[in-house]
Amino acid sequence: MEQAQQLAKERSLDLVEIAPDSQPPVCKLMDYGKYRYELQRAARENKKKQHNVQVKEVKFRPGIADHDYNFKTRHARRFLEEGNKVKLTMMFRGRQSAYPELGREVLERVTEDLKDIGKAESYPRLEGRMMSTVLAPLK
Repeated sequence: MEQAQQLAKERSLDLVEIAPDSQPPVCKLMDYGKYRYELQRAARENKKKQHNVQVKEVKFRPGIADHDYNFKTRHARRFLEEGNKVKLTMMFRGRQSAYPELGREVLERVTEDLKDIGKAESYPRLEGRMMSTVLAPLK
């Protein structure tokens, strides 16, 4: 052990213990500061390459007009092209909640229109006055 420490001092390197539990303990001569720098640099590079998937939300109403429908569908398409998930939310007000099938038809129509670029991760489900479904990009 003292011989290894002497050798490390002569070469201006650090003596790093790799496997302390083995007999005899395994050590390695290295520049520890450089080693730590390389690890940090690799972590930074991996973080740059990583793409965070966000969930974007597009809200609809049961009696949506064609122009509004097309406008919101284009937004959902753009979100999917960017690689984000899209949560389609159907909001019901007052007596509209008595007819959830109208909202389900709109959500299924959107899912059908966007099936070339995204797939449904969940089917429309009613939660209180909201019905929602999630689309994920095809990749």
